[in-house]
Amino acid sequence: MERELKRNPNPIRPKDLVSLLSMLLPGILFGAGLLWLHSHEPRFAWVLSLQKAPWEFWALMCCGVVATVGGIGDWVYHRVYVSVGPKEHKSHLLALVTGGLPLFVLMAMASLSKHPIVYLVPVVVVVLYTTALICYDEFVFHRKRCLPLETLFHRLLVFGNGLAWLAWFHWCFVRPSLVG
Repeated sequence: MERELKRNPNPIRPKDLVSLLSMLLPGILFGAGLLWLHSHEPRFAWVLSLQKAPWEFWALMCCGVVATVGGIGDWVYHRVYVSVGPKEHKSHLLALVTGGLPLFVLMAMASLSKHPIVYLVPVVVVVLYTTALICYDEFVFHRKRCLPLETLFHRLLVFGNGLAWLAWFHWCFVRPSLVG
């Protein structure tokens, strides 16, 4: 039976918009980085000719859009209905700052490297660490509280990001060995 949702009495503040921007920033930086690389790195000449783009790019982009829709939906849901408590907020920040941010940096470095394999173990370690933080958040804070809509947003966010990461992983670590 669905519980009746009460509106979140807290108004949206500027710091809330910072959290939204922090969620959107990796995708923005990824796109800006690709555009910059197009004119500075021959390996990225395909960027403005999307029909030449590898399938991993399309998978990453589509799954990233799904994750972004889930993330924005979750953000709006929490601003309108269920506010996030201080412990859960701290858990989110820990995952973002100590997991997501280092992972993004490692992914960028591996993507630009002529020998990305040297980043393989650090990337996998940070992914496992970040996954543990996400699981903690889901099992401790969301398991009993979430209604179906919020659960949907979380699944879009988590699985969209996970599949986007797997597409990048294939592009960065597997494709070079297939292409030669």
